[in-house]
Amino acid sequence: MATALKEVKRPQDVSDEEWDTRVELAACYRMVHKMGWDDHLATHISARVPGPEDHFLLNPYGMMFDEITASSLVKIDVDGAIIGDSNGYSVNPAGFVIHSAVHMAAPHLLCALHTHTYAGVGVSCQKDGILPLSQMQLVIWDEIAYHDYEGAAEQLDERERNVADLGDKRMLVLRNHGLMTVGETIGEAFVHMYKFERACRMQLHFQQAGAEWAEISDDTIRKTAEQGKRFSGKDGHRPVGTVEWEAFKRMLDRDDTSYRT
Repeated sequence: MATALKEVKRPQDVSDEEWDTRVELAACYRMVHKMGWDDHLATHISARVPGPEDHFLLNPYGMMFDEITASSLVKIDVDGAIIGDSNGYSVNPAGFVIHSAVHMAAPHLLCALHTHTYAGVGVSCQKDGILPLSQMQLVIWDEIAYHDYEGAAEQLDERERNVADLGDKRMLVLRNHGLMTVGETIGEAFVHMYKFERACRMQLHFQQAGAEWAEISDDTIRKTAEQGKRFSGKDGHRPVGTVEWEAFKRMLDRDDTSYRT
């Protein structure tokens, strides 16, 4: 017989700013599920809680991504210890190691999103990583960094290496593991992942075809990469995580608004 979810109540003493962040993060979990990027109970999306404390929101361990609501998200500190009422749920602190490194080193980065998709893992296993095959890879070319695999991410000293490898980029290929994106907003991290995942899928589709590669000149690679940064930058005509993220949330709301509770 199926076991019902534990009753979830809105945490007490949650500021309006924190509640808004909870709703945004719950929407992100739901969209990751809707896109097929989730991995059962594995992987995480974390968000910094507004305020002076180093507190973060993470998924309750045991909930599928399509079950997560704003109230069910668990507040933790930088070491993964639970703050306040978690509605009886725990978290997977080992999964927060990579995220906490980013949050602590770059407080302006509100969100970190990690996936184990077929396409992302497939490309992460390739020696050359993302290839300059098409516009889809090139428009994110200057945002991609790489971190070598060190086993399951549970060693705290790996935090510094993750941050060093990420640098000022927004997309990180975790070699032999998966993908990670970061953003100053939750919407930015999600849209970066949308582009990252799409680039990986298109690369694998091309490689499976076995066709000859129509190589692109270095000058065109550089030009297209610069265009991608300009178009999607804060002053561009489509800043990452703004217009697109609002459209994604409208998609969610047409089907189910329960993530907002």
